Amino acid sequence: MSMSHDTPAELSHNKRRPLWRNRDYLLLWNGQAISAIGGSVSELAFPLLVLAVSHSPAQAGIAGALRTLPALLFTLTAGALIDRWNRKIVMICCDTGRALSLASIPVAIMLGHLTIVQLYITAFIEGSLLIFFGLAHSASLGQVVPREQLSSAMAQEEFTEGTTALFGPSLSGALFSLSKLLPFVADACSYAVSIITLLLIRTPFQQQNTRMRRHLLAEISEGMRWMWRQPVIRTMNLASLIGALIIPGSSLMVIVLAQQQHASAFVIGLIFAAGGVGAILGTVTTAFSQRFLTVGQAIIVTRWSFALLWPLYALIPFPVVLGAIDFCIGFVDPIEDVPYFSYRLALIPDELRGRVISACRIFPSVVRPIGIALTGFMLQNLGAMPTALIGWGGLTIVALIFTLDPHVRRARSTQSPL
Repeated sequence: MSMSHDTPAELSHNKRRPLWRNRDYLLLWNGQAISAIGGSVSELAFPLLVLAVSHSPAQAGIAGALRTLPALLFTLTAGALIDRWNRKIVMICCDTGRALSLASIPVAIMLGHLTIVQLYITAFIEGSLLIFFGLAHSASLGQVVPREQLSSAMAQEEFTEGTTALFGPSLSGALFSLSKLLPFVADACSYAVSIITLLLIRTPFQQQNTRMRRHLLAEISEGMRWMWRQPVIRTMNLASLIGALIIPGSSLMVIVLAQQQHASAFVIGLIFAAGGVGAILGTVTTAFSQRFLTVGQAIIVTRWSFALLWPLYALIPFPVVLGAIDFCIGFVDPIEDVPYFSYRLALIPDELRGRVISACRIFPSVVRPIGIALTGFMLQNLGAMPTALIGWGGLTIVALIFTLDPHVRRARSTQSPL
């Protein structure tokens, strides 16, 4: 029997059932929330560990670039395969691989054989599995959650991101201060929790695909063409080429700025936690902001906020101020993410979701490894302040692009698409 059709009674029930009574969604959301916090713990600990081993911001930048390089290498192929494969099994296999990969770090520390090469390899493996997992998760959400509740589900995703930013870095800093291996043990355990919750979910993660399979390149091309015909999504992706050169390297920049002010690992964790508090509060306000901001207006407001806040990193690089800046950036980020991601997911047909989402992600993936490595080299050779000011210029250009694009300005919710 096809999994792609619900009866009218089932559809009506799904529309009436609150999101918080959707058992499978709660399992998915809670499992990924714990996993995300674990990932945030190791994500902050990773550059701290590389800096402790190598004493080189450039090598920390290379490690960060290697973690994001798989996005460039595998995103398009992964998107096509996600539309072919069982998304649930893909997510379980990825979490298993990520747990084993991260667990190798504390083992090497205990044996006294940790090297920068192992950290590079682990970063690449973690990044590769994250690509497949993230695409499968994003493509599956529209099946576990009814269309009418996508905006609420996206708000919960942003709430998770804020919670992750709040507890992950502060926990990471505390654990790293106690022992360099503890953050990676915690992350490996979080992946185990994610695996258990995924096994308990009953809802199919995709509709039954009855279309004949074609060559992988033809299927990838279909997703790219569909994406390119959507003017708002196209502009977002093109502008992200600039943003991805700057934003992913901000964590390393903040770490270096804080260390120059003699901040401890715990204090650095608190700086990033402030961003989490901002993201949580920003998520809470999205239901209100969506009442008077269209999708396009939300994008423009958010991007100008980024551009105005960014130079403060360079001008006032004190730990308390760095935390305040991260708080503000965390607060405005959901104002764009919730309406735009629900807008995008509602537009994409289920059978194309893996490919289209991967087509969207390939744009930042092209330049993100370059941006992170470049941030590391600029921090080492130019200093933190010039690096922050260069980023400010790039983010201002992005804000101007969105402001001047008429399709972005007119973008509205796809629940009643124009």
